[in-house]
Amino acid sequence: MSDDSASGLFGDAPQAPKGGYLVLARKYRPLLFADLIGQEAMVRTIANSFTLNRIPHAYILTGVRGVGKTTTARLLARALNYKTTASDAPSVTLNPLGVHCREIMESRHPDVFEMDAASRTGIGDIREILDGVRYAPVSARCKVYIIDEVHMLSAAAFNGLLKTLEEPPPHVKFIFATTEIRKVPVTVLSRCQRFDLKRVTPDHLMAHLSRICAHEGVTIEPDGLALVARAAEGSVRDALSLLDQAIVQKGGAGEAVTAAHIRDMLGLADRVRMLDLFDAIAAGDAAAALSEMRSQYESGADPMLALRDLMEIAHDVARVQALGAKTPLFGGADWTARLTTAAQRLSPAQTARLWQMLLKGFEETARAPEPIQAAEMALVRLCAAASIPPPEDIARMLKGASPSGVAMANANSAPSTKSDAPKLQAFEDLVALLDAARDVNLQIAVERFVRPVSFMPGAFTFEPGEGAPADLAPRLAKFLEEWTGKAWAVRAETAGGGASFAERRAAARAAELDALKNHPFVAQALAAFPGSEIIGWKAQGESGGDVTTFPQSENARKRKEGER
Repeated sequence: MSDDSASGLFGDAPQAPKGGYLVLARKYRPLLFADLIGQEAMVRTIANSFTLNRIPHAYILTGVRGVGKTTTARLLARALNYKTTASDAPSVTLNPLGVHCREIMESRHPDVFEMDAASRTGIGDIREILDGVRYAPVSARCKVYIIDEVHMLSAAAFNGLLKTLEEPPPHVKFIFATTEIRKVPVTVLSRCQRFDLKRVTPDHLMAHLSRICAHEGVTIEPDGLALVARAAEGSVRDALSLLDQAIVQKGGAGEAVTAAHIRDMLGLADRVRMLDLFDAIAAGDAAAALSEMRSQYESGADPMLALRDLMEIAHDVARVQALGAKTPLFGGADWTARLTTAAQRLSPAQTARLWQMLLKGFEETARAPEPIQAAEMALVRLCAAASIPPPEDIARMLKGASPSGVAMANANSAPSTKSDAPKLQAFEDLVALLDAARDVNLQIAVERFVRPVSFMPGAFTFEPGEGAPADLAPRLAKFLEEWTGKAWAVRAETAGGGASFAERRAAARAAELDALKNHPFVAQALAAFPGSEIIGWKAQGESGGDVTTFPQSENARKRKEGER
């Protein structure tokens, strides 16, 4: 047994090679399960399986790069073979070091085998494993086979592994790791206990980086660490690699690394200036937006990263609009206050449209030969679109009442107020609101396929006609909530509905046609011209109004074809 003790994150880190430097990602690799950041659920499950003696014979660990898959696999190998003078059973504590821990940590234990499937993908490599599983462990409790990037194995290699994976000898455990879980055959997945390692949140990453900076004796501004945590995108290894780079941004000992240094290193624009740019776009000020983007570009900002930052701001604004004051935001009080102000100034529809246009601009910038030009063109489109009112404001611009009596708000009303929301008392009010909102697709679907069963404020039940879209009810519920400011219960039933709006309109036109035919003057005209038909009409005194037309009869159609 080793006399060493594992003291956690900073107590037993690997030593740098003589005359060399050990990068932070290796120096601070977790030595205990307690050191894993943000993976508490997985650790709890493993601990419970040890306590209940319900230990699977195969694990598969999946997640994005740098979240701890290989580290967890090695910790599992130690935990499965944990043995001290006081304990001889699997454990997640791993403190003090067991008799096998040191050799497993240094990848030299005879009963723990690590294979990189990215470089050894064939059936021949798997046969080496299959030949070895028959033999008992040399010194440990069980043999452990760790296969990293397991999705890289060939189909033949997977097939060769299946039988042993399904019925392995009791002394054998398999641990697989992969970033591409979808590429692993289902037959393999079904034989493993799966753990999805989470991305580490920026708050957790920032706290972790702060501890490491304190241990390394370096000072980095909190805003700078926040930039590193955001750029790592949930990967601890990426965060430590960036931290390594950030530490050397200042040559003098004891000098603090500022957020400006980190922004220069990452090619980022000032985050506050990005919010200024967002405000200019929301206000439709193309001159200010282009000037700010060009200034940031000349200062070293990457146009694609700038657009991505704008997308993040738009996303945060949308979250504030949806979740309100309880929205968790990564930033200081001033940052949160400005995002809240932006959320109040824009409507949810405007924010969603802005994000979609930013996404399109980001894709175009990635393909453009001159990214800055594509980014600036995207800003021009965004500023032009800012002057287009959202759908809810379009209806408010329609002063007065609709033909069905749906009261529309004054055009000068604030979009965020609900006191002027349309009052819907009948199904006809809904159809009129759809027409005022210019939601053509939904209006057509409602008029054609909705057969109303019951309608009251806040609740609408209908029978969908044949060919109705499957998502018609939730689309209607969303539309009604956006326009009235209240949640609506919209249900589709299989029977009991009346005529649809289109059916009623057709019936009304047919009745009008019958009335026309019975008019003395029209009756005389039809009698004077045998075979003639009424194909349309307009009320007397109407100027420029629409002509009401009717479907052509079969006789009229054949007669016209004969004339041709």
